[in-house]
Amino acid sequence: MQVQSLPTAQPSDPQPIERLITPAGVANECSRRAKTQIDLLLLAIEALDLGGAEAMLTSAKELGLDEVIRGRVNLWLLRSRNPLRRFSQRQPMALAEGKALVLITCFLARRLTVLIRQLLLGYQQLSDQGLSYEHHFRLSEYLSRFRSHFRARMNAKRSGVMAYSTDEKLDELAIEMLTKLLFCTGTDGADRLWVSLFDGEVS
Repeated sequence: MQVQSLPTAQPSDPQPIERLITPAGVANECSRRAKTQIDLLLLAIEALDLGGAEAMLTSAKELGLDEVIRGRVNLWLLRSRNPLRRFSQRQPMALAEGKALVLITCFLARRLTVLIRQLLLGYQQLSDQGLSYEHHFRLSEYLSRFRSHFRARMNAKRSGVMAYSTDEKLDELAIEMLTKLLFCTGTDGADRLWVSLFDGEVS
């Protein structure tokens, strides 16, 4: 990596992970809620983009996160720390690992900004007119993929998953993730997303 060839650290130009500030009072690892939310956002990206999984690895390299996201298997293991997963890994997720996934999420969300806005606009228009999502091909396709990914990867026996046992509930979750991805697309999207993961956890 180029960073290793630098003779000294550059304090005026901190690495992306260092720029994300963790709220005071937060534990030194990501909470259950944070791990779940990050994985669901990445699931939404995969539903938006057929090459989403590969794009996550490419983004890790582009962002200089190779030392944290060390290849395909490591990425899968990190995402599997979502406690709702079918094959959930019970190891803790370090804050640096959570930050890396947040940076990747926001990086890819920005690339998909136009599509995300189109789908949310389509959703709003269909809702206002009382029409089904099938009237918007791209939105219907996204929702179908999200449902398929969720059911294939999450443990149906967990209460948190049982809450999304119907297509309607999963569609609501998919739209919620779209809204959160749009929240990530702004200039300070990564900072806002990172801090939001700790809402209610700091006294």
